[in-house]
Amino acid sequence: MPRASRLVALPATALLAAGLAACSTPSSGDEGGDSKDWSPVTIEHALGTTTIESEPERVATVNWANHEVPLALGVVPVGMAAANFGDDDGDGVLPWVEERLTELDADTPELFDEADGIDFEAVADTQPDVILAAYSGLTQEDYDTLSEIAPVVAYPETAWGTPWRETIELNSKALGMADEGAELIADLEEEIDASVAEHPRIEGRSAMFLTHVDATDLSEVSFYTTHDTRARFFEDLGMETPPSIATASSDTDKFSLTRSAEQADAFNDVDIIVTYGGDDLVSTLEDDPLLSQMPAVERGSVVNLPEESPLGTAANPTPLSISWVLEDYLSLLAEAADEA
Repeated sequence: MPRASRLVALPATALLAAGLAACSTPSSGDEGGDSKDWSPVTIEHALGTTTIESEPERVATVNWANHEVPLALGVVPVGMAAANFGDDDGDGVLPWVEERLTELDADTPELFDEADGIDFEAVADTQPDVILAAYSGLTQEDYDTLSEIAPVVAYPETAWGTPWRETIELNSKALGMADEGAELIADLEEEIDASVAEHPRIEGRSAMFLTHVDATDLSEVSFYTTHDTRARFFEDLGMETPPSIATASSDTDKFSLTRSAEQADAFNDVDIIVTYGGDDLVSTLEDDPLLSQMPAVERGSVVNLPEESPLGTAANPTPLSISWVLEDYLSLLAEAADEA
């Protein structure tokens, strides 16, 4: 199925939610809105406790992908972070987000440039009623500053470690749309299961995700732990976490770790490696005297995601991207599995 068709097909739930949102969410032109049915929402997270006293009309989001939750549910944010990875046309909006905005007949929200951190002034200028950041790397200082602008929903446990389901749960709860969020999760789970069933070759395979590999210095390798959404997504796809990664992850709350290349034999239990890099990355790994001894590298069971393409974000599941990249990602994993 073409990518565009897959995105449009994604959320029967999202389209339903859009209608619900149009009926139930007051517009910014309503004086105070009609919030008589709203009950205060309290959300506990790693940086504090946030209570949203009244129904939010103006929704802002910061950091990666949080804007996709309201958009999937038919709510257009007043501001969101500009895409800084996989943005092939440089407009700050990834293609699945652009297509969703088109479906909603909406203009692109204000884009916050986060190249040097959160632009607090730009966020404040959008005059939000709530700021969504359930998937984020907010520091306590970031959170405290944003909280002076509006109630903030931060990550529940680990920075950059919120699974896609929980990102939807927390952000939709803050919008008073928890039921719609649950339906969206169910729809995505059904779609993932159906797609995975068409790729039985990857079932039960173990996989690790190397972070961006520096081809000029292979003395160390860094990898995502099980606290990172990329590593967790393997299990959604019917794959397994290698014992080496599970053990390394058990002693830390960090989303990535680094090991000397001399310890590469610790990853002999890995069937498939996923990473980011250029076209010559695999050959560079194969030519390295230490990393080439990793069975997955020796067999050529490496998925090399292009950094400059939206496909490069495939491994980091988000509410709107899953449908757009799922088939392509599974196909790449299946090809790597053939070599395992």
